[in-house]
Amino acid sequence: MSKIAATPVADPSRWKALVFIALAQLMVVLDATIVNIALPSAQQDLGISDGNRQWVITAYALAFGGLLLFGGRIADLWGRKRTFVVGLIGFAAASALGGAATGEATMLGARALQGAFGALLAPAALSLLAVMFTDARERAKAFGIYGAIAGGGGAVGLILGGVLTEYMDWRWTFFVNIPFAVVAALGAYFVIREPAGGRNRAPLDIPGVVLSTLGLVALVYGFTRAESDGWSDRMTIGLFVASVVLLAGFVVTEAKVRSPLLPLRVLTDRNRGGVYLSLGLAIIAMFGLFLFLTYYLQVVKGYSPVKTGFAFLPMIAGMIVGSTQIGTRLMTRVPPRWLMGPGFLTAAVGMLLLTQLEVGSSYTGLILPAQLLLGLGMGTAFMPAMSLSTHGVDPQDAGVASAMVNTSQQVGGAIGTALLNTIAASATTAYLTDHAAAATTPAAQKLLQLQGMVEGYAAAIWWAVGILAVSAAIAVTFINTGRPGGGVVAGSGDQSEDAVKIPVVVH
Repeated sequence: MSKIAATPVADPSRWKALVFIALAQLMVVLDATIVNIALPSAQQDLGISDGNRQWVITAYALAFGGLLLFGGRIADLWGRKRTFVVGLIGFAAASALGGAATGEATMLGARALQGAFGALLAPAALSLLAVMFTDARERAKAFGIYGAIAGGGGAVGLILGGVLTEYMDWRWTFFVNIPFAVVAALGAYFVIREPAGGRNRAPLDIPGVVLSTLGLVALVYGFTRAESDGWSDRMTIGLFVASVVLLAGFVVTEAKVRSPLLPLRVLTDRNRGGVYLSLGLAIIAMFGLFLFLTYYLQVVKGYSPVKTGFAFLPMIAGMIVGSTQIGTRLMTRVPPRWLMGPGFLTAAVGMLLLTQLEVGSSYTGLILPAQLLLGLGMGTAFMPAMSLSTHGVDPQDAGVASAMVNTSQQVGGAIGTALLNTIAASATTAYLTDHAAAATTPAAQKLLQLQGMVEGYAAAIWWAVGILAVSAAIAVTFINTGRPGGGVVAGSGDQSEDAVKIPVVVH
């Protein structure tokens, strides 16, 4: 194995390649938020029920999260460039299908396909960066640019989603992906030259793929069923039991097979395990909030899609400041837990403010300061978490460790959307039942509906506050490493690449 410092010639087209890799990442991150803004319009056009609307978000997040480990392994086996290009073409096709959807089933199927092809794209993109940038300083700069674009994609998605929905049609929030994907695929095909000999020929862990994916689907579907049929429903309980059995089977399988999809040593380190668990829980709290605030601003406050998109900017600004000005500056001076714990608690305070939501709440007096606190807290916690997620990992496990961060975020988002939507719907129903007798006029009935919605949101946000407090406790208790020099970045599970310790942002 040759040292990276002794690598004779760096890829001359590496910076051009970074442009197309970053463009693809922007498309994937943008797609996670752009549909949020368009969802009320799409729901009305396609006749999607309130109970099923979160599946437009959940189908994408679950397919993405459930297949990420598999996607990383496919990139190692099949070749990163080929996997990247196929992922882009598939993502474009799924986006075209979603934009042309005429019913609920087609829309949900398109979103699941987008997630599946996104799961091919994300690990392949990270692996390509890792093998093309062999100089440690250049690699740090490349990952910094990649991370900045990935972080800004959420803001672009919120605003672009609002503009397209208001001035064109919600379908363009899907169609806009097609030019992104075509340009990135053509650029990748002609520019990227993947280094030879970087593939991992170990056999695929098919049982691991099947068990992990089915287990996660059963888990999230269980939360979704609980909304419509109750927590004590036989089907709901059966899904949760099936999920436990399948995921337990996955753990047993990974402990026994020669080439596991997820080597358990990646999870059993207390620091990495603490990062995955605390970050996944924090994302559960955040994802449900995005859905509620979107509906609150558009349905209750009457904001246009564009105004809604811009209304989210304080949260994005807070995340950027927390990440670049607090997290990045302090993460080499302060142990990670003393950034992550207080960061999650700051976000919890922002969430606590939002429990005071009422029909007539002021945006500038309540929602704006709450968003700033949420963004600052999450941004501060996010950077050290990303860095620590691959800290001290074996080079051959670096790719799967990075994929685990993606997985905890995507599955956390899927569970958060389903769980908090279930809690909100139950609280809304209970409120409407208790106050129905007092609403005797059409105007009073309309106000009661809005009050019921807000009551449901507030009840769910209380749960989110508790979840963020638990995240902070886990971060402070489990994570005991000192000041890290950075995370290990290598090819996605590629044993032929040396490890380089640098700070990394993984989305």
